[in-house]
Amino acid sequence: MTMVLPILETERLRLRELHILDAKAMFEYASKDEVTKYVLWDTHTSLRQTKQFLKLMNKKYLEGYLAWAITLKESGTFVGTIDFVTLDRTARIAEIGYTISDNYWGKGIVSEATQELINFGFKELHLERIYARCFAENIGSERVMQKVGMTYEGTLRKGIFAKGAYHDLKIYAVLREDFKKQIAQEMRRIHNGKMGCL
Repeated sequence: MTMVLPILETERLRLRELHILDAKAMFEYASKDEVTKYVLWDTHTSLRQTKQFLKLMNKKYLEGYLAWAITLKESGTFVGTIDFVTLDRTARIAEIGYTISDNYWGKGIVSEATQELINFGFKELHLERIYARCFAENIGSERVMQKVGMTYEGTLRKGIFAKGAYHDLKIYAVLREDFKKQIAQEMRRIHNGKMGCL
């Protein structure tokens, strides 16, 4: 069943459907080796290549693929992408993937977007498990997984062959029961904070 991609919003971000008009902003970071060294796709060498990628995304939407543009709510600026790389609706398991412009590294944007996707996955898609993987040397991505409450599950030695070499992959995941505990803890924290103000 194909679902309409919902717009998701956080305090600073608006996650929306990808458009061909995002090509220029995407190419600006997708053309940098520094940005693409830890992703599975190759560095973009032309704006045309980026446009072809976005056209492919639009076709995949028809197949039920869930991928969002990460934009700044205040300005509408396109800064990256986040998606369910894999989504098994029968088993209710999904993998999250993300890429962001190097101009916005270290600002907590990916963590904010990832947390929103986790919320959506458990609350709207009724998933049981959400996981993410990263190259072992990708410290920035690993920090995102830790920040959103995922648990380290292990390292797949030479878990993937990409860009001419084998890479170890670290795996982090959050389960539905973990998510429920996090929500309960947050509610208690808010409640206790209010009580302290009385």
